[in-house]
Amino acid sequence: MATRPLPELKRNFPPVADAHTRVLILGSLPGEVSLAHQQYYAHPQNRFWHLVGDVIGEPLPSLPYAVRLDVLRTHGVGLWDVVAQARREGSLDSNIRLHAGSDLAGLIATLPSLRAVAFNGGTAARIGQRALAQGGVTTPVVRLPSSSPAYTIPYATKRDAWLALRDWLGPDASA
Repeated sequence: MATRPLPELKRNFPPVADAHTRVLILGSLPGEVSLAHQQYYAHPQNRFWHLVGDVIGEPLPSLPYAVRLDVLRTHGVGLWDVVAQARREGSLDSNIRLHAGSDLAGLIATLPSLRAVAFNGGTAARIGQRALAQGGVTTPVVRLPSSSPAYTIPYATKRDAWLALRDWLGPDASA
């Protein structure tokens, strides 16, 4: 009986965060299109850039990628993924196998302005909350509906949930 080869090992990107990051948004692991372009949320049907643009009041989808990242940093938004590397066929989170987690506690320890950690989708929340608990991190957590086109609730419903991030980004949020 022939054994099927394991899917290729996929790795996350470096974090986009600095000392001014107030909200760290964590996804699961970049999908195929994102990996091919070496850009967070590169799939044109993923609504991430639209949702975060609505949160911070910036037209992110129309900006070049490097400028998007600069605008996020300016607004105190950071990005990373909870999975450092894994085997996965395709882009679905349900296909993630043999994953190694990112050092979330290590990154968070370098973010003195951090007010909240937000998880983009259920898989990111499940893996990430476990890692935060194991790392002794007590930063408030926000669970967001996935920006992925595979999660098919209406955009307006996703947007309403994502707008809660404004509470953590604004000047009146408690540190």
